Amino acid sequence: MKGEIIILAGIALIFMGFLLVFIGTLVSSLGGETEVEGGGVIMIGPVPIVFGTGRGATIATILAVVLMVLWIVGAS
Repeated sequence: MKGEIIILAGIALIFMGFLLVFIGTLVSSLGGETEVEGGGVIMIGPVPIVFGTGRGATIATILAVVLMVLWIVGAS
C-alpha cells in the first residue's frame, strides 16, 4: 500500500513537470524578449555536479548541498 502511494506520487510529479514545461514554453512564446537562465544537478552518490548560469546555478547549488546532507544523514 505504501509503495503504491509513492509510485502514484512519482507519476503525478512527472506529469506536473511536463505540464510546467508546456506552460512555460507557451508563455515564453506569447511574450516578448526573454532571457534564459537555468541550472541543474547530477548526484553521483553524495557528490553533486552542478551546472548552469545565473540564479539557476545558485539555487541548484543550494539544493545540491541539501541533497548531500540528506543523503549523508540517511546513510548513517
